[in-house]
Amino acid sequence: CCRWSSGTQLVTSSGDTTVRIWDLSRRGCILTLRGHSRAVRSCSWHSCGDFVASASTDSTSKIWDVNSERCRYTLRGHKESVNSIEFLPFSSTVLTSSADRTVSLWDVRTVSRL
Repeated sequence: CCRWSSGTQLVTSSGDTTVRIWDLSRRGCILTLRGHSRAVRSCSWHSCGDFVASASTDSTSKIWDVNSERCRYTLRGHKESVNSIEFLPFSSTVLTSSADRTVSLWDVRTVSRL
């Protein structure tokens, strides 16, 4: 998966368990986020540009703080691979879909399902 941020940055998810931030003006990867134990299938930018969400075949999703370069929250609750993730625009809500045939809304401030 790959998603544009505003400007020249791009986020990608990978089978090597990483999430990478690329800056096209610098012509390369500027940040590699590690923490998933299996392939990362999807990623999404928060509208403010400071956070990235990732969804993995390890049955978790993560919210990453790009400025501190760390995982802020790990979302657990799906029983199988999390296949997609998306921030709702201008909110703290994330939508995930899973191979367990469920869709979940999460409030990332409380790390809970809505």
